[in-house]
Amino acid sequence: MKSMLRFCLSFVLLACVPSLMAQQAAPQKTEPSTKTSTPIPADAEYKIGPQDLLRIDVWKEPEISRSIPVRPDGKISLPLLNDVQAAGLTTQELAASIRDGLSKYLNGPQVNVSVMESNSRRIYITGEVNHAGALPLLPNMTVLQALASGGGFTQFAKLKNIYVLRTEDGKQVKHPFNYKEVVKGNLAEQNILLQPGDVIVIP
Repeated sequence: MKSMLRFCLSFVLLACVPSLMAQQAAPQKTEPSTKTSTPIPADAEYKIGPQDLLRIDVWKEPEISRSIPVRPDGKISLPLLNDVQAAGLTTQELAASIRDGLSKYLNGPQVNVSVMESNSRRIYITGEVNHAGALPLLPNMTVLQALASGGGFTQFAKLKNIYVLRTEDGKQVKHPFNYKEVVKGNLAEQNILLQPGDVIVIP
């Protein structure tokens, strides 16, 4: 009887050893990392605009922290505060406004605001270029710099007759740009700083 019991125990141990070894050898499963958007670099004077995507972080308040787009009316909605004006403010000014509002409900709230997508500040390239479309307007971007993002000109492009369409005081104004002369260092006054909504036309 004892020998029979020893045989059974030995059999159970032998059956369990491969399973235990397999568990030890198997690589540990890790949770896939969650990718998060990185705030775009923006100067301290950047003014938030409609359709910009913002990241609002309130320390130790995950229910309030969130990524949120600026509505067409220039406002965002946050818990406790409802509508908050965002357009026309810098990220620091908006953070201060949110902090002041939350101070009525929280003790010393710490708020950080960053711009994830600058959708309100765009310029457009159209015409005889390889990659027409919208571009994010970077700080102090000139016409020449924007054209460098157009992927080059087609063989039909009239490089002396490029122009920038801009709305000024409700009217559309044409600003000429002679590419061939500007790249030579001439007509520097034509290489103007671009503004949101500008359209560069390459005929």
